[in-house]
Amino acid sequence: MRDKGEFSFSTCWNIKRQPDARAMIEEIVNLGFRRVELNYNVTQRMLKDIEPMIECGKIVVSSVHNTFPHTADPDYGTDSMLLGFADETKRKKAVELLVGSAEYAHRYGAEAVVVHPGEVPIDHADVKMLEKLYHEQGTESEVYLQAWRLFLEQREREAESYLKRIAVSLEEACEASESRGLNVSFGIETRSRPNQIPTLAEAKNVIDRLRGAPVGIWYDTGHAIMMDRLGLYDSVGEMNGLMDHIVGVHIHETIGLSDHWCPYVHSGDREFYDAYLPMIERAKVKVYELKAACLPDEIEESHRLLSTKLAARGRERDHANY
Repeated sequence: MRDKGEFSFSTCWNIKRQPDARAMIEEIVNLGFRRVELNYNVTQRMLKDIEPMIECGKIVVSSVHNTFPHTADPDYGTDSMLLGFADETKRKKAVELLVGSAEYAHRYGAEAVVVHPGEVPIDHADVKMLEKLYHEQGTESEVYLQAWRLFLEQREREAESYLKRIAVSLEEACEASESRGLNVSFGIETRSRPNQIPTLAEAKNVIDRLRGAPVGIWYDTGHAIMMDRLGLYDSVGEMNGLMDHIVGVHIHETIGLSDHWCPYVHSGDREFYDAYLPMIERAKVKVYELKAACLPDEIEESHRLLSTKLAARGRERDHANY
């Protein structure tokens, strides 16, 4: 497999299939990736095998995914209120864990921490119902539009208090990070469920509130596509005000509402994903975040297509500026 250069690859691809940490990293290196994102399922025990591979230069850590290393407490898992907890003790604990993730990122020379900020606590069954209606009725159906309208009313009614606490939590994490000399950025990630924070407008709101802090958006392309399809936001048009604030991207495509597939390859569409190339270009950290079902040859072909398209865009830009 050819060298993937500046592109990084997330351990989410094989961490559940390959519990041996050294073998897990070797599989990623064999795909041609020297840069690796350590995701939130990497445990303290696994790091004992991974750290020597970092120290000897076998891999470079591009980013770590909060909460890192893995915590078994679901209150601080990937789908919780995290930085938006109304309970002050829990919120403070979430901030401490985020700063802990930043300490690991700094130690490993990573550029960023991927952050799931939180969510509006809407019953998961209501969210699943929206997804069911999407598949069975379509977003133009009256039954979907009615359910979506009720969902949005609740979300908009409750979101602001969580956003405020998330902004305070991020500010505290940045202050603690600065005081400890940690040279990392925090990227708040676009999420995969419509009750989760942030929307693109919410991301801009938080970034504007924390102007000057090392906080930007982590643009997860597949998640943004899903939210666009459900009707939460325009995943391309609403990025205009955020292009200068992209910390990193997760590269993957969505088929319907199924995410983490290889761009261009699994959808069979050679053009749709082109709309997300500008975000990938602008990101400081570019990470493939693919599911285990993606095979090495499919990953190679996907990267060939994506990198060829990015190179063509670069040539067009150079020609226009000549």
